[in-house]
Amino acid sequence: MRASRTAVLLFAGLSLLALPGCGNRRVLKPLAGHTLPREPYGSSYRPNADQLLKQPVEAKPERTVDARVRSEERADDPFDLPPEH
Repeated sequence: MRASRTAVLLFAGLSLLALPGCGNRRVLKPLAGHTLPREPYGSSYRPNADQLLKQPVEAKPERTVDARVRSEERADDPFDLPPEH
């Protein structure tokens, strides 16, 4: 019982020490001896690290209006026909 309590306290203490590093924001730079990737083919500019890490809109589109906000019965759809033989 005593050993498990010590392990829990040790884990909690280490977690608290690691927590401040989670929100660390600083300028990203390539490692020493490395460079960023070349500019995209046909482009005249070279994106920096922050631009390379930013997701394009297509990766995670934002919805402006939800079609349905709660469960509702659907109205009959005259174009919802069964497949023909």
